[in-house]
Amino acid sequence: MSGDVLVQDARIIDGTGAPWYRADVRIRDGRIAAIEPGLDPSGATLVPAGDRFLAPGFIDAHCHDDLITLREPARIEKLLQGVTTVVVGNCSFSLYPTRGGSGDLLRQHFGALLGETAPTEIFSDFAGYRAALQGQGAALNLVSLVGHGPLRLAVMGYQGRAATTAERRAMCDLLAVQLRQGAAGLSLGLVYPPSAFADTDELVALARTVRDHGKLLTAHLRSYEGGLLTAVDEFLAILAESGAAGLLSHLQSAGRPYWGRVPTVLSRLEAARGDGLDVTFDMYPYLAGSSYLLQLLPPAALDGGYDALCDRLRDPAQREAIRRWIEEGSGDPHQSSKISLIGWDSVQLSAIGAAGLKHLEGRRFDAAAASLGITAFDLLVLLVEQDAGQTGVVLFQLDVADVRAACCHRLHIGGSDGLPRPGTRPHPRGYGSFPRFVGRLVRDEGWFPIEDAVRRLTSASAQRFGLVDRGVIRVGLAADLVLFAPTIIDEATFDAPTRLARGVSHVWVNGEAVVRDGQVTDRRPGRVLPLGDP
Repeated sequence: MSGDVLVQDARIIDGTGAPWYRADVRIRDGRIAAIEPGLDPSGATLVPAGDRFLAPGFIDAHCHDDLITLREPARIEKLLQGVTTVVVGNCSFSLYPTRGGSGDLLRQHFGALLGETAPTEIFSDFAGYRAALQGQGAALNLVSLVGHGPLRLAVMGYQGRAATTAERRAMCDLLAVQLRQGAAGLSLGLVYPPSAFADTDELVALARTVRDHGKLLTAHLRSYEGGLLTAVDEFLAILAESGAAGLLSHLQSAGRPYWGRVPTVLSRLEAARGDGLDVTFDMYPYLAGSSYLLQLLPPAALDGGYDALCDRLRDPAQREAIRRWIEEGSGDPHQSSKISLIGWDSVQLSAIGAAGLKHLEGRRFDAAAASLGITAFDLLVLLVEQDAGQTGVVLFQLDVADVRAACCHRLHIGGSDGLPRPGTRPHPRGYGSFPRFVGRLVRDEGWFPIEDAVRRLTSASAQRFGLVDRGVIRVGLAADLVLFAPTIIDEATFDAPTRLARGVSHVWVNGEAVVRDGQVTDRRPGRVLPLGDP
C-alpha cells in the first residue's frame, strides 16, 4: 500500500445527486481503490476529513483557459476552487487549427478575446496544441473543443459571406482531422465574426461531421437579447437536422426589455428532448457577463477583419452609421446592440493592453470617457485603434430570476466562462464560480441542495463531454477529488476580482495532490482528455 492516501471519515458527495454519506476513500495509483467506513490505515498517508465534504473534482464546463494553461500551468485560482478539469475552445475561439497563412488571422481573432497571442501559441492542429500542453505539464486536466472561427479563417479568412459547397467541405474535412486527433467537439460563436457569417447550410454540414465522430456541438447563439427565441430555435433545428448532441452555451436573456424569457427557453429545450434531441446547457452564477469590446459593434463592421474595421471607422459616414447602430439600436432584434439595451454605464472596462489607457480598467465606460473629455463612442474608437481591438469588458445585463431559473434547471451544468488575462481586472467568475455554486447559492440563497450543486459540476459535465472515468466517486475511477469545508466561499468581487476562494483544503488530480492543507503543491499531473483515457 506504499504511496496510498486515505481520506478518513469524509462526508462523501458522490456526484450523482444522492445524499452525502460518511466513509473512508483510499487513493492508489491514480484511482479510487476503496470506499467504505473504517478502512485499514496501515502504510497510507492519512487525511482526516472532519466535517469536510469529499466530492469529485469540479469540471469547468465552459471557460477560455486555452492560453493561460500554456502560460501558467499551475492554475492556482482554479485549484483553490476545487476545479480539476477545464473545457476550453468555447464560443468559436480555439488556438487551432491553421492552414496556409491563417495563423496571423487566428492570432488576431483570439487576441481580441484574451490579449496579445504569440506565433508560438497558435497551432496547426489539435495534436500540436496537445503536445505543447503535455510537454510542459499542467496541474489540471483539459478538454478542448475546436473553434468554428479558426476553421473559417483557415478556409475563407474574414469574408462576410456564406461558404460555397467546396468551402463547406474543406471546413468539414479540417474539423474531422481535429476530432480524430481527440478534440471533444465543435464550438460555434454566432455573434463573433467570422463564425457569425455562417449560414444554416454550413452549420448543419459541420454538425453532421460532429455527429459522425460521436462528439459534441456547442453554441454561443446568434442572440441572447430580442432574438433569443429565434436563435434557440435555429440551434435546435441544426441539432434535429444533423443528429448531433448539443450544448447551448451560457443560457441567458440579456437586457431589461427581454428579462423573463429564460423559462420559455427551458420549456423549448424540454420539448426538444421530448422529441428526441440530446441537448443541455451551461450557465455561470452571476448577473454580469464578459466579452471583448468588438462585440459592441455590428458584426458587418468586422467583414474583412480588424484592418477593414479600422478603415470603416476612419470614414466619417461609416463611422457615424456604426455609432447610430451602437447607440440607437439596429432595428433587428436578432442583431441587438448591447449599448442600446443596457447603456454605456452598464459596461465596465476590464482588460486593456495599451499602456496609455490601462488606467481606465475597472471604470464604467461613460465615466472613463468623461475622464478623458470625450464621448463614450469616441472612447470605443480610441480603444479599437490604440488597443488593437483587444479590450475586455464586463456587461451588467442579466436578471436574478432568469439566472436562478437556468442554474436550478435539471439540464444545467456549471461553467465559469472566465476570460483570464493576468494583470487586468477580469470578471470575478474566473476566481469564484465553483465556491459560489456549492457555497453561497446553497447556504445563503437556497437555490439547490449541496448534492445537486455538486452533480451539476461533476457527473453531469463528465457525461456531457464523454469523460467516462471521472465525475463520480466510484471504485476504479480516476481520483480527481476535492475536499472542502461547508464554509467554502468565493471572495472575488467586481471591485476585487482576483481574490482567491477560501474553503478548499485538498485537491487531487489523477491521484496526485495538487492542493494539500490549502497550499498548492506545484505538481502537474493533468492530462488532455478524453484522448488516452481507458
